[in-house]
Amino acid sequence: MATVTAPVQTRPAANAPAPAPPARLASLDAFRGLTMILLVSHGFGIHEALKDNASLAWFGDQFEHAAWVGCTLWDLIQPAFTFIVGVAMPFAFAARLSRGATRGELFKHVLWRAFALIALSNILSNWGSTAPLKFQLINVLCQIALGYLLCFGLWLLPWRAQIASATALFFLHHALFYLFPGPAGPFDPSGNIGSRLDLALLGYNYSGSYTTLNFLGNALTILAGMWTGMFLRRESPHAHRLRALLVSAALCCAAGLALAPVIPMVKRLWLGSFTLFSLGWVLLGLAACYWMVEVRGWRRWTAPALIAGANSIFLYSFSQVLRGWLSRGLAAFTGNFSALGPYGAIPHNLIVLGVMIGLCYWLHQRKIYFKL
Repeated sequence: MATVTAPVQTRPAANAPAPAPPARLASLDAFRGLTMILLVSHGFGIHEALKDNASLAWFGDQFEHAAWVGCTLWDLIQPAFTFIVGVAMPFAFAARLSRGATRGELFKHVLWRAFALIALSNILSNWGSTAPLKFQLINVLCQIALGYLLCFGLWLLPWRAQIASATALFFLHHALFYLFPGPAGPFDPSGNIGSRLDLALLGYNYSGSYTTLNFLGNALTILAGMWTGMFLRRESPHAHRLRALLVSAALCCAAGLALAPVIPMVKRLWLGSFTLFSLGWVLLGLAACYWMVEVRGWRRWTAPALIAGANSIFLYSFSQVLRGWLSRGLAAFTGNFSALGPYGAIPHNLIVLGVMIGLCYWLHQRKIYFKL
């Protein structure tokens, strides 16, 4: 009598060949979801809880933007999300082309998506305001839209032309600051070329000394993500992919630190040292997700992240418009955990976050996804 034996499923070894280029990477989806969760978490209330604690304030400061020069964990959120957009581009473009789309049709899609992101960004930034409507291009969605459009144009170029264009873009970005310095130098918080251009073109300056010109630095982060996506689409062993991600992460961090004495690490201007240093940490985060999900096969933990990432537009929009309302409503029941003093901010923010992820899960169960 013949015996049928079920094949034994084993976890792929780190040096085992990766499968043929996938339509999408589960590890990238997990990384996107984790970034979204951190983005809408309001720092889990950690900065609020620890800001007056002399011994732990340094940890609490990781959940707040650096005042000007420097880089914190909170400063890495936008580079991570921007980088992820770039990584997804080759996968998304290849999928559309395989379905018969032409490059002209692809350009129309990219143009429409950039327009939709800018429109949504301005709706959210003006929502609930009693002041006259104000057009802006500094919100993360606007910056991604401008960088996304620019990088699509670079994607159409040969590889060497992409490298040359990225180099030229890097030098152009910083040349503008040095050629047109402010009263306190090239990177004067209130008088740099970016702030002067905003004042001339928009009639105002953004709070926090952010500038529209930041989209040039954002574009370089998206471009680095796009190159990473092109690399990950190639068939190669897991070990080779991980080694490349880790080596690139180390080199980027080292280059950012080396450049910092010449070009200060200012996230609010998205200068070169910040671009490289933040890129190193983002690559390290992607490598960690790749190792856990693709190599080790640990996927159960990714469920909340995948649910959040699948509805990132909804989650971001809800956080921008309704998170305050949700937090105040829940405070009627939690009392902001006032018995815990300032530490009550942590469980309260975790509950608010849990409700938002629960809403994403409700949408996921009904296969409702908001896409742009």
